[in-house]
Amino acid sequence: MATATATAAAKGSRRRLRAGKRSEASGGSRRALWIAPLWNLNMETQMCTQQSCQNCIATLKTRNSPLTGGALKKISRLKGKEWLELEEDAQKTYVMGLLDRLEVVSRERRLKVARAVLYLAQGTFGECDSEVDVLHWSRYNCFLLYQMGTFSAFLELLHMEIDNSQACSSALRKPAISIADSTELRVLLSVLYLMVENIRLERETDSCGWRTARETFRTELSFSMHNEEPFALLLFSMVTKFCSGLAPHFPIKKVLLLLWKVVMFTLGGFEHLQALKIQKRAELGLPPLAEDSIQVVKSMRAASPPSYTLDLGESQLAPPPSKLRGRRGSRRQLLTKQDSLDIYNERDLFKTEEPTTEEEEEPAGDGERALDGELDLLEQDPLVPPPPSQAPLSAEQVAFPKGLPWAPKVRQKDIEHFLELSRNKFIGFTLGQDTDTLVGLPRPIHESVKTLKQHKYISIADVQIKNEEELEKCPMSLGEEVVPETPCEILYQGMLYSLPQYMIALLKILLAAAPTSKAKTDSINILADVLPEEMPITVLQSMKLGIDVNRHKEIIVKSISALLLLLLKHFKLNHIYQFEYVSQHLVFANCIPLILKFFNQNILSYITAKNSISVLDYPCCTIQDLPELTTESLEAGENNQFCWRNLFSCINLLRLLNKLTKWKHSRTMEAKYGPFLRAALMLVVFKSAPILKRALKVKQAMLQLYVLKLLKIQTKYLGRQWRKSNMKTMSAIYQKVRHRMNDDWAYGNDIDARPWDFQAEECTLRANIEAFNSRRYDRPQDSEFSPVDNCLQSVLGQRLDLPEDFHYSYEIWLEREVFSQPICWEELLQNH
Repeated sequence: MATATATAAAKGSRRRLRAGKRSEASGGSRRALWIAPLWNLNMETQMCTQQSCQNCIATLKTRNSPLTGGALKKISRLKGKEWLELEEDAQKTYVMGLLDRLEVVSRERRLKVARAVLYLAQGTFGECDSEVDVLHWSRYNCFLLYQMGTFSAFLELLHMEIDNSQACSSALRKPAISIADSTELRVLLSVLYLMVENIRLERETDSCGWRTARETFRTELSFSMHNEEPFALLLFSMVTKFCSGLAPHFPIKKVLLLLWKVVMFTLGGFEHLQALKIQKRAELGLPPLAEDSIQVVKSMRAASPPSYTLDLGESQLAPPPSKLRGRRGSRRQLLTKQDSLDIYNERDLFKTEEPTTEEEEEPAGDGERALDGELDLLEQDPLVPPPPSQAPLSAEQVAFPKGLPWAPKVRQKDIEHFLELSRNKFIGFTLGQDTDTLVGLPRPIHESVKTLKQHKYISIADVQIKNEEELEKCPMSLGEEVVPETPCEILYQGMLYSLPQYMIALLKILLAAAPTSKAKTDSINILADVLPEEMPITVLQSMKLGIDVNRHKEIIVKSISALLLLLLKHFKLNHIYQFEYVSQHLVFANCIPLILKFFNQNILSYITAKNSISVLDYPCCTIQDLPELTTESLEAGENNQFCWRNLFSCINLLRLLNKLTKWKHSRTMEAKYGPFLRAALMLVVFKSAPILKRALKVKQAMLQLYVLKLLKIQTKYLGRQWRKSNMKTMSAIYQKVRHRMNDDWAYGNDIDARPWDFQAEECTLRANIEAFNSRRYDRPQDSEFSPVDNCLQSVLGQRLDLPEDFHYSYEIWLEREVFSQPICWEELLQNH
C-alpha cells in the first residue's frame, strides 16, 4: 500500500514538473483552438458529499489561449479518485453538477464552469500519459457531454454572447481589438467544435449508443429544433455580422472552422456525396456511373512534363523575347491566317509579354529544385524506350500501354448538334431534336452517331432541368411538386433570402486572408482573435507572432474554400438551379478574379510554407516536455516537405473555379468582346493561363488535374500561337483530362459565336433560376392558380359586408357600373 502511494505521488510530481517546464517554455505560444490550462474547480455540488482538491498541473500560459488564469490551479476529485478512474454514473453526476453551475447570473462564474467543460472536452490531458490517451478521452468525454445535454446549454450561452450588445459596443470603442475581447466566445466555440468534430468521425468500434447519439446529433444540427433556425444559419449570421462591422470582436477563425465542420457533418463529405449520387441516379432510372471519380484521382500520378527533342530544338532556335517585341509588326504580317482572337491578342495594349516556351520562364527556386529532385526519382517515366532485345518476347512479357484514366462522355446536346451540322451539309434541312432518323446520311455518319450514343451520358442535372420545364408548362395538370425535406433542402431554404450577403461576407474574409492581398484601411480585421493585448518586444516573440498570423490566415482560407466547395457540390446534387443560384452570386461577387489573385504568387512556396510548430500542436504540447524555442529553431522550421493544409486549400480553390466556369462560355471568355455582361472579370481577360501554368510546378496529381481542366476550358480562346508554344501542356491535358467526343478544345474552330449569344445564355439561366425559386419557395395566397368557385348559387349565396349607406346610392351604382357600360357579347363569348 505504501509502495502504491509513493508511486502515485511520484507520478503526480513528474506531471507537475513536466507541466511547469511547459509553462516556462511556451510563454508566447499559441493554439487558441486546442490548448486549455487547468483552472479552479471548487465545485460544491449537492451530489458530492466527500470532495477533496489537490494541485493537478500548472497552467499553460499561452498567449492566445482563452483560458489564461493563475499559475497553479486545482481540479476537483470525486470520492478521492481522478476523472479517468470514475465510473460512468459518477462522471454523469459530475457533468450534471457543471451544467447546473452554468445557470448563474455571474459572468465570471459561468466562464469558470465553461472552462471546466472545455478541459473535459480536450481529454483531461492532465491525467493522461500519451497522445493516444488524450484523443481517446476527448472523444469519450464529448459523447458523454452530448448525452448529458451540454450542447443545448452551450448553444444558449452562445446566443447570449452573440446578442451581448455591451461586448460589441466595448469592442467598437477600442482602437485595437485583441484576443482578450473574445474570451467567452472562444471558450464556447471551442467546446462546440470539439463536440462536433469528435462525434462526426465514425469508427468501427463505436457502440450502438454512440451511433444512435451521432444520428440524433446530426438531426439536431440539420433541422430546426424548438422553433429555432438550423445551427449552420446561426454561424452564417455571425459571419455577416462580423463583416458588417457590428461585431468586430468575433473570433472569425473559430466560427468558420465550426461552420465548415457542421456543414460537413449534416450534409456529408465527398465520399458520402458520391454514395448519394449513385443512389439518386438509381432512383431516377439512370445508368450507373462508369467509374468512381475519387478512386480514379487517387490512382493518378503527378505529371513531370518531359523535354522532348523537338521542343528543345524549337526553344533553341526561337529568338529571345526582346527580339520578339521588336518584330511584332513582321510577325503580324506572317500570321495573316490566324483567327480573330489572335488578332485581338496582338492589339491588346494590356497584354503582358509571355515567353514562347516553357523553358524561358523564371528559374526555379531552391525549394522547388529540391522538391523536383526528390520526386522525380519516383515519378519519371523513361522518355525513350530501350531498344528491343534480340530474343523474342512472350505474350506475358509484352507491356501494353495503359489507357486513358477517364471514360469519354457525350451529352445529348452534342449528338443533336452533330446531326444538325451533318443534315445541313448532306440533305439541306434539319429535324430538330430527332436523333434516330438517319435517312439520307452517309454510312460514316451512321457509325459516328452509333459511337456517340454508346458513350452518351445523362446527368442528374439534365433530368432536373427537364422536370422543371414540364412543371413550368403544366403547373395545374402535374400538380404541386413533392420536395423531400433533406438537410440540404432545409439549409437552402434558410439561406435563400440572405444568400448574397453570405457569399459576399465569405469572399471578403477570403480576400483579407489571401497571402497576395495588401493591407487596406477599409478591409476587415481578421486578426482580432490572434493579436495579443501587448505587442511583442523581442525578436523571438515577433517571430512567434508572425508564424501565428500566417497560420491563422491559412486556416481561414482552408475553411472557406472547403465550405464553398461542399455547398456547391451538395446543392448541385439536390437541384441544379440551387447550384446555379449560388454560383451566380459568387460570380457577381468577383469570386473568379479573387481565386486567380490568390494563385498569382509563388504557389510552390505557399504549399511548402512552414507556418507551424509541431511541439505546440495539440495534443503533443499537453504530454511531451516542451523544448526551448529559439530564433534559430523557428527559422529552421519543420522537416515536412509539404504543408497539407495549404495544398488542401489550393485544390479546393481550383475545384471551386472549375465549378464556376464549367460549360459557361460566357464566364470563360465573354470579356474578349467587351462589357456585354455584368460578370465580365473572367478567365481570359485576367490572363489566367500563365497563372495556372505556374501551378503545374506542384507535382501533386489532383492539383494538376484541375489546373489542366481550367486550361482546357480556355484553350480554344487563347489563339494558335499559344497552343503552338505550349504543346507540353496540351499533351498533359490529353493524358489527364476526360475527353468529350466532339469537343474541339484543341483547335478552336467554334469561336465564331457572337457575344449576344453568351448574353442570351446567361440571361436565360437567370430567368430559369428566378422562376424555380419563385415556384418552389414563394407561395403567395392570391396566386394566379388558386381555385375559383364557378357555381352561380354558391357565389350569389355568399354574404358580403357592404357599407351602411350603400342602399342610398344603389341605383346610382347600377346606372354607373352596369347600365352605362356597353357589353360586347360576341367578344365575351370568344374570350371565355
